[in-house]
Amino acid sequence: MEKGFKKYIPFEQIRMEKREWPDNTITKAPIWCSVDLRDGNQALVTPMNMEQKLEFFHALVDMGFKEIEIGFPSASETEYEICRELIEGGHIPDDVTIQVLVQAREHLIRKTFEAVKGAKNVIVHFYNSTSVLQRKVVFKKDMDGIIDIAVEGAKLIRELIDSYEGDTNFRLEYSPESFSGTEVDNSVRICEAVMDVIKPTKEDPIILNLPNTVEMCTPNTYADQIEYFIKHLKNRESAIISVHPHNDRGTGVACAELALLAGAERIEGTLFGNGERTGNLDIVTVGLNMYTQCVDPKLDFSNLPKYKEIYERCTQMKIGERQPYVGDLVFTAFSGSHQDAIKKGFDYVKAANSDKWEIPYLPIDPADVGRQYEAIVRYNSQSGKGGAAFIMENVFGYELPKAMHPEFGALAKAESDRLGKELSPSDLMDVFNKNYIDIPQKIWLVKHVVNNIGENEATFKGTVHLVKEDRDIEIYGEGNGPIDALFNALKEVGIKGFEIQSYKEHSVSQGSDSKAVCYMQVRNPNGKTVFGVGISHGIFKASARSLFCAINRSDSEIRINGELI
Repeated sequence: MEKGFKKYIPFEQIRMEKREWPDNTITKAPIWCSVDLRDGNQALVTPMNMEQKLEFFHALVDMGFKEIEIGFPSASETEYEICRELIEGGHIPDDVTIQVLVQAREHLIRKTFEAVKGAKNVIVHFYNSTSVLQRKVVFKKDMDGIIDIAVEGAKLIRELIDSYEGDTNFRLEYSPESFSGTEVDNSVRICEAVMDVIKPTKEDPIILNLPNTVEMCTPNTYADQIEYFIKHLKNRESAIISVHPHNDRGTGVACAELALLAGAERIEGTLFGNGERTGNLDIVTVGLNMYTQCVDPKLDFSNLPKYKEIYERCTQMKIGERQPYVGDLVFTAFSGSHQDAIKKGFDYVKAANSDKWEIPYLPIDPADVGRQYEAIVRYNSQSGKGGAAFIMENVFGYELPKAMHPEFGALAKAESDRLGKELSPSDLMDVFNKNYIDIPQKIWLVKHVVNNIGENEATFKGTVHLVKEDRDIEIYGEGNGPIDALFNALKEVGIKGFEIQSYKEHSVSQGSDSKAVCYMQVRNPNGKTVFGVGISHGIFKASARSLFCAINRSDSEIRINGELI
């Protein structure tokens, strides 16, 4: 490949005295036109059958598309039959316009008008290729010859509409196919020639679609082409400027967005970027990019998992795990620093009681597109303390104290390293239970009675079981509260040197069963800090269990009445 690049011809830039699009901002949604059932369908290894196309059509309607290109009915009998079923079967809502594509060739145009008979609203989208390369290699015509093809097609379409018998509301769309590879002045010439035949008005405009049929330049140059075209087009107010970007250079979305800045008013594309070669621009990505900038896309993306399932089943294509907004991993953080920042973001928004989305690394709220929070953080050997805590809170409802994150994170990391794999939420819960709930015990509380004597005075009387000796002993203590009384009762029998550092409690619900969970940070006689966790229906019992858990988890010696237990 050392010198292979020299065989390519660099794209010629547009010379503009003053471009305005860089100073513009997208403030409203364009007119959307889905071409999934035509452009997307023709690119499939196995094109959709009647049942699949009908299901996909209804999905597009449910999402809010008002213009849907349903096919190329003159291309095959199958396409023709699908068009007829949509019309005769009553599948098309009154506020939805179907669009049909046809080359600017007489017999195909006539067949197309037969196919749409009886439809209420139809866009007849006719085209012919105009690029320098196609003129030279395919058609062997000069630009005047190419313009003649478009004009003759426009004349026939105008004649068929004028003589049409029926109530169909026709609108027209013309595409100089391969606009991106056509001299922009020639694109203006051919579109003006078509407009001279069609005679559009401001009230009944023609759609001029400027397709990036093969992406050949950087998005800024495509925007220059669009702005130049608009500024030099006569009778501009009688045309809706539409774009149809492909993705050969991987910048289809950028081309669409910059084209909107340059004055385009309509976008043709597909769900998730399906289409020939590297596909069309992804309407979902463009729409949700607007959504994150406080612009209503006028499409319903609130249940992307549903539409992903329909798309993958009907097209037999798979959406990549990193596909923006819909891929399985796009809202998932494995990195410890990312996880920590995400958790802090959730904590910040909750504490501030804010209605603004301010979560690091997450440009959109997954819930807005039908995704679950439990997939935001996934735990593997690259993850950190914040990630494990985030999963415990958002999946299971356990709000681990911040001081406990390093301890639990280290336990989780060790388990991930041991298994050599990602830990699922249930794996993390197993780590939690193994290290805090179902632990080996040296001592446990059998029964107890607590009496609150005054506002700051309590007594504790209970029975403790010594596991090693398999016997019970009675304990008694007084304190400024039940936990302090329990703590003093343990001191009375020789369990000394422990100091409570911090304490946190909250309720956790599992189905209809609500319980209290307590986390107690205790410094043991060796000066090491250890956490204990207790769960119970009663707050005091949960607190007592957390204290006994911390004592049992301590690596220091525990003696009762001088004897090691």
